[in-house]
Amino acid sequence: MTTKFLGKTVGKTPTGFKVLDPIERGKAAHAYGIDYWNAYEFNYLDNKRLPVLKVLQISIPSSSTFTVESKSLKLYLNAFYKKSFSSDKDVLGKIIKDLSKLTKSLVEARFLKKFSPEPEALDMNTTKRLNTKPLEVIKFTGFRSICPVTSQPDFANIYISSELPIDIKWLLSYLVSYRDKGDFHEQCIENIYKDIGHKYNITRLEVCGRFLRRGGIDINPIRSTHKKLFFSNFREFNQ
Repeated sequence: MTTKFLGKTVGKTPTGFKVLDPIERGKAAHAYGIDYWNAYEFNYLDNKRLPVLKVLQISIPSSSTFTVESKSLKLYLNAFYKKSFSSDKDVLGKIIKDLSKLTKSLVEARFLKKFSPEPEALDMNTTKRLNTKPLEVIKFTGFRSICPVTSQPDFANIYISSELPIDIKWLLSYLVSYRDKGDFHEQCIENIYKDIGHKYNITRLEVCGRFLRRGGIDINPIRSTHKKLFFSNFREFNQ
């Protein structure tokens, strides 16, 4: 895969729409879903040219033709620090317009004052139970995968809700197997969703990856059998 900036040294920082690098999603699992991108240090100038620092949430539907490469998005957002906007609506409108054009989908963006609370979940890493219960939330901590371009590790907690009981020993072994696999966040969650669904022939399943942020941005994909999602853009540890 060829990217403009990921894994490369950037000299003079480019700005504007042209810096954004689209990544084709390819053939996705049959699922509803969304990717929540949280930019924790989004900085721009208000109409008095005073700096504003906010947490920005970008929501990209999993059905989009393209998603955005993360380093190019960081470069794009970082350039806002010297741009002046008359209102929050104007700055959000600019981001929505550019990312919707890039992904060929309806992207949403808003500023956050607080995150949704972390859902109560069974800790798979410590439980002595053999199987999950129907529709309970289960959590795997310490998920690790490898960026396919930079070979750097990514870490996450994985949340799963299934209508059918799942063998915990099998699921633990399966999730641990990703530790040396190279894939982007979104594809990891797509594959987990697909493989669990195929193994158990589940008609109600939802998988959420809560990844640690890198460069001030985290990416949190959700894939579900149902349009109305159970998981939201929550934050762990209330931080």
